Amino acid sequence: MSQRDDYIEKTKAKLDQWNAEIDKMKAKMDEAEADTKIEYRKQLEQMRERRDEAEAKLKELRESSDDAWSEVKAGFDKAWDNISRSFENAMSRFR
Repeated sequence: MSQRDDYIEKTKAKLDQWNAEIDKMKAKMDEAEADTKIEYRKQLEQMRERRDEAEAKLKELRESSDDAWSEVKAGFDKAWDNISRSFENAMSRFR
């Protein structure tokens, strides 16, 4: 497996982890009181938006040509850091 494939697989695994976290938070929201549900719903929406953003960036990365890989990866890394930080911030509000 190439370095590129390893990188993509590692990123995909992180997205899968995020999806699991979203599912856990949804279950917590379903059990919460009405006023708490509103806040959970807002945080879940932010988490889903960050996840969707990351999935779109991963798709760009997968579809990049070998020649463009370095350039696309550099842009992806920067975007990934921002998306990841936002996701973690939203998730931390549930704890």
